[in-house]
Amino acid sequence: MSDQINIEIVYALAHEQTLLRQQLPAGVTVVQAIEASGILDKHPEIDLAKNKLGIFGKLTKSDAPLRDKDRIEIYRPLLADPKEVRRIRAEEGKAMKKGGGEL
Repeated sequence: MSDQINIEIVYALAHEQTLLRQQLPAGVTVVQAIEASGILDKHPEIDLAKNKLGIFGKLTKSDAPLRDKDRIEIYRPLLADPKEVRRIRAEEGKAMKKGGGEL
């Protein structure tokens, strides 16, 4: 088994996506890989205490060990709560149906 692993780190904004590829020592954790990548310098808004992290779309902890060919994803906070948006849409839909008027 090699003592190096290849990983990717992805961070997406509405207008830009950053994808970094790295070769790191085996046994490195998610947070160690992020810090070594330099992505925190490029995107200072990333707060590892607040931003959720994932590997291939599944949430993970910052101290999780990485495997070869893992892709770390740094998620941005939601702008709106999806449940609240659905509730508002449902209320608007009910109001539109009630005031339909007669033909």
